[in-house]
Order: sequence, then C-alpha cells, then structure tokens
Amino acid sequence: MTAEAMLASEFATLPALIRAHAGEREAKHALVSGDGAMDYATLDRLMDRIAAALQRDGVPQRTCVAICATPSIDYGATFLGILRAGCAATPLSPSATGESIAAMINDSAALIVFVDASTRDLLRGQAITAQIVDFDDGSFAAWLAPEGSVPVPVAITPEDPFNVIYSSGTTGTPKGIVQSHAMRWAHIHRNSGAGFGDAVTMLATPLYSNTTLVTFLPTLGWGGTAVIMKKFDARGFLELAARHRATHAMLVPVQYQRIMAVPDFDSFDLSAFRLKTCTSAPFSAALKADVLARWPGLLVEYYGMTEGGGTTMLVANAHPTKLHSVGLPVDGHDIRLIDDDGNEVPRGEMGEVVGRSPAMMTGYHGRTEATRAAEWFDAQGRRYIRHGDVGRFDEDGFLILMDRKKDLIISGGFNIYPSDLEAVLAQHPGVADCTVVGMPSEAWGETPVGFFVPRSEDSDPAAIMAWTNERLGKTQRLAALHIASELPRSAIGKVLKRELRDQLMKETV
Repeated sequence: MTAEAMLASEFATLPALIRAHAGEREAKHALVSGDGAMDYATLDRLMDRIAAALQRDGVPQRTCVAICATPSIDYGATFLGILRAGCAATPLSPSATGESIAAMINDSAALIVFVDASTRDLLRGQAITAQIVDFDDGSFAAWLAPEGSVPVPVAITPEDPFNVIYSSGTTGTPKGIVQSHAMRWAHIHRNSGAGFGDAVTMLATPLYSNTTLVTFLPTLGWGGTAVIMKKFDARGFLELAARHRATHAMLVPVQYQRIMAVPDFDSFDLSAFRLKTCTSAPFSAALKADVLARWPGLLVEYYGMTEGGGTTMLVANAHPTKLHSVGLPVDGHDIRLIDDDGNEVPRGEMGEVVGRSPAMMTGYHGRTEATRAAEWFDAQGRRYIRHGDVGRFDEDGFLILMDRKKDLIISGGFNIYPSDLEAVLAQHPGVADCTVVGMPSEAWGETPVGFFVPRSEDSDPAAIMAWTNERLGKTQRLAALHIASELPRSAIGKVLKRELRDQLMKETV
C-alpha cells in the first residue's frame, strides 16, 4: 500500500508509513543532525536491524524498551526500530538523577536501555537488570543485527502500546503514561493540513518529551525531514533554521523568549517558515504579539496534556485579540469545567479543566489508583482526563487558563492565582523573569512569595515588591520577593516551583 493510501485509511502504523516512504522517496532526508543526515531508505534498513536485534534478544512484543540519551540520529532511529519490533518505546530524561532513571527503568520493566556518553555514568552502580547498550562506545554497532537483517513481521493493533512517557516528576514520583498506537495515529492523521509532507521541522526540545513527539511523529509519518538539535541555544536555532530553510517548528515559550531576544534576530532569513507551534507552559500575550510581528508564518498555540484529554488551539494570526487565551477546542475534542464536587460549572465561571478526545492515554503504567484519580466521567459515563488546570471560557468559547490547580494559593480564605501576580511583576522594567509560589503562613494559611531574575545588578527587591503590590488587590499582595540568578526549569521550559518552595523552606528552617 502506498503512503498516501495509508494516510487516507482509518488506521496505519508509523513503521509501516516509513517503510512506504522508503520505497517512494528513498533518497530524501528523514533525520538531520549536527553529525550528519539519514535518508528514508537508510532509516528503514536501520529500523529493521534494531527490530531484528530486539527479537534476537528475546524482547517480547508490547514490552518496554528504554532510551536515556541526548537527541541524535541513532536515538531517533532506535525509537522507531523499537516500534517496528512491536515494543513500546520508553524515552527517559537524561537530566534526572541516576536513582530516578533506574527507578523508571525498573518501573517500566524494560529489558534493554540505550544510553550514550552523557548518561552512561548515571546508571553506574544502580540496581537495574536491564541490558545497557551505548550509542557512543561501540556497543550499539556491535549489538545491531547484521546488515540486511529483517525482523519477523508483527501485527500491531490500535490498542497496543506505542510508547510510555514518564511524567516530569515535578509533582511527585514520575508516572509512566501509556500511549497507544491509536493515540499516536490520531496525532499523525489530524495533521493532514499542516503540510508535513514537504516539511523541514526543527526539533529543539528533547526526544523524551511529548512536546517533541507530537511534531516529530507527524513529520516522519507524512514523509518530511526532522532536524534534531542536540541542545537548544537561541542563536544556534536561528542559524540551523536559516541554513536548512526550516518550514515548521515546535518551541516552548521560554525558547521563543530567548530567540526573540537575540539582538540580530531580524538578520536571519526565516522566510521559509509556514508553521510555528507552542505548548507546555504559559505563553504570554506580549510574547505572542512579538512573534507575530517579526517571524513569518502561522503561529499556533496548543494546550493539552501528555496524558491526552482535550486539546485547544489558538491560531494567533487569525485571533490577535485573543492572545490572552489558549484558543478553542479542536474538532472532536470535548472540554468541560467542573467544580470541586465534580459538577460542571456554567459558562463564564471558573472550574477545573477536564477533556475527552480520540487521543487519550490508556493509563499510568502499573498504577491503577493514579489512573482512576486522573479520570472524570460525565452523566453518560464517558471518560475524561483531568488536566489539573483552572480556567474559564469567555463569551466566544475561548479557554482562558488561570493556573495549575495545585499552584492555587488559598490565603485567609481567598483564592489567589499566581499567574495574576506574575503578570504584574513581569511588567516591572527591572524584572527579566519571575514566578510566584505559595508558602506556609501561620496567620493566613498560605501567602504568596515571589522570585525574580533581575535585569541589572542594582535591581532593588523591596522597591520592585512595593511597585508590584501597589498594582495588586489587597488579598493578592506579595509577602516577600527574592532574587534568583535563574529560575529552575524543566527541559521543556516549565518553572519548577516545587524546587523554589523546598529551597526556601530549607533556608527558613
């Protein structure tokens, strides 16, 4: 079957699509990185060798195979080869501790884990039973099945696990989010109008992140080219994008912020861009407006979860007056707002976001209770995923997010949304970056405390806090404001508020 016919069908697998592309566009680059490029025909053969080696080593279909390494062509090919063997790709964060990585490997029951020079030492001395294969020390090349090897074909159903993505662990122990082939097929298939067939897509976030995969997978599914950055830096991104005539990119807000701040941004030729997307963290209206004004192509913000649930989309170019929102629910996605008792709230009122769509996780790997806690069912018994965010719909149906429910500060019985305070604090000319967290208070239960990165050495926290509090409501005012050299962030740009809160607690004690 041709790739075109597969993409028009009700269900197809990514390994089968890549096989079809290899036959139809064999010399076209599939993966590009600083260490070279790989065309579709070569990628298809390497996937065969990886799948055949997994079968040779007795790795059963539908089991996890882990990868913990920096992004590379070998990484991308291995992820895809795991799928061809019918196994579940399980990419892990190299920025985690060795103990945490080992815990995720053991939780997934992976029999093999792929590492590289940047991660091999993290697992030294850790109690794992998985076989370690290193991309950089020659063991990967030795482990591969011989040239020309072909795996035993496996039947893959829509319900089979495609990958297991572990949560960041910013709210506790990382949980394995099981995503099916049906879910990933929905991600590929719904991008029929996004132009990925002739795309040159910049991948500037890690391959273990769902943020990256929702762009990486459609690019290859439709036969485009993925340009993999080993490590993001703003100028390097602009240089690569101009050199490769990039057409698509998925970036997180802090990356947009750093790119737009490059002094000679306007000197780079970005005229080939057709689509830029953003997700994973709050994207300020001012930053969206700056991107719209200076960077060619559509700007689309997506709001959703790795677990699935509902997704909203804001086509910023088409709705310049709605940049404070995250857009409208996409077709086929149902988003509701509920109160603390699980009842839907009327339009215009705030509530916890829950969503339902064709792209939802099967559940958390081996965690039945955690899966149940993440679910909400409507009166008809239909399953929704709790997003953990608080928001409201405006009069036009656009979703406006207030904050993470867990970050809500309850001070003296009043609800305080840190994002409201952060929006004011960020307006001060002496503030380069900022966040607000809730800290325990004997008088109020909790009280808001701010952290900011100063623009200059003479920035005065007391003066900035006074300026901010003058512009806030009486119940919102900051109790303290601390200087930070930088805010701790995850690899996809989320501020790690728990780290700031824990550090301040230790200093207070």
